[in-house]
Amino acid sequence: MDFSLTEEQKMLKAMVTDFASKELEPIAAQIDEESRFPAESIPKMAGLGLLGVGFPEEYGGSGGGATEFCLAIEEVSRVCAATGAILLASSGLVGIPIYMHGNEEQKKRFVPPIASGEMLGAFALTEAGAGSDPASLETTAARKDNGYVLNGTKIFITNGAEAGIVLVFATVDKSLRHKGIAAFIVEKDTPGLSVGKHEHKMGIRGSSTVELVFEDCFVPEENRLGDEGDGFKIAINTIDASRVVVAAQALGIAQGAFDRALAYAKERQQFGQPIINFQAIQWMLADMATQIDAARLLIYRAAYLQDQGQPFIKEASMAKVYAAETASFVANKAVQIFGGYGYIKEYPLERFLRDAKITEIYEGTSEMQRMTIARQLMKEG
Repeated sequence: MDFSLTEEQKMLKAMVTDFASKELEPIAAQIDEESRFPAESIPKMAGLGLLGVGFPEEYGGSGGGATEFCLAIEEVSRVCAATGAILLASSGLVGIPIYMHGNEEQKKRFVPPIASGEMLGAFALTEAGAGSDPASLETTAARKDNGYVLNGTKIFITNGAEAGIVLVFATVDKSLRHKGIAAFIVEKDTPGLSVGKHEHKMGIRGSSTVELVFEDCFVPEENRLGDEGDGFKIAINTIDASRVVVAAQALGIAQGAFDRALAYAKERQQFGQPIINFQAIQWMLADMATQIDAARLLIYRAAYLQDQGQPFIKEASMAKVYAAETASFVANKAVQIFGGYGYIKEYPLERFLRDAKITEIYEGTSEMQRMTIARQLMKEG
């Protein structure tokens, strides 16, 4: 059993680590404080091929699979979870499903601009009455001429204000519930698509989260992804795959908080010695390091299974729930180790703590992950 990275994966990780430290970390506190989308970071990430990780070269990608995508997200999120959210939403929630479920024309038209960073994508599934239960969505797609007219409102949409395309899920027949849902690729300047409320969030504040409104928004039939009725399956498959990547985001947050806590514990003097000499601090660091390593093993096992084309749903949910709760635990302990300094914005620990919480909520809450794990165990039994 080999737990080591390949030479190519080591090179990718080192490249992203160096880039994140030099380009993302210096502005992370500013974009959080100002709730500012880091537009300047997108072309820089694109130049390194980060937006193309997970896509084959024939579609403008830089190759790799789930493992490589997780490595990139982990290292970006280690210094700026908001930028990690932008990357995973565009490539993971929009580019990947178009590549997986689109016809050749759709893949050639939409995947290269996503992979190159020419445009970002947004994933529009959630509604006020349809969060953990996507089969209950109310946005409608009425057939008209050679396309569909969309009406409805989506909420909590990452990249919604900046996206060049939006992957939208709407029902063509409410009586069919999940079997009546279809997926549509809606381009930015389509009449009837508008950006509504901008959310003021607790964490990942540099990543925009908005309401999208569809009012008699006409989408041509060639922009439907898959067949009518395939939307629910596409949404669930996409979320299953991205769950591992969100776990990697949580892992990056945890690792970033831990690294800073460990360095601080070695430097901070109390009672004439570094505080790392005190058993209370040592035990906190030991627990933090152990949980981070356990989360990493769960994540990269799930990513490996995904890359091998093997079943990974249970493993992805295990990785996501454990990594998300680890991120909150580690960030909280890091604040404790920093003491009063951890509670003020001069240091990044309070940001890590705020950023960590969302990983327990989006892409399926921790409660939903436990339900998924339990269902998979029942099938195995």
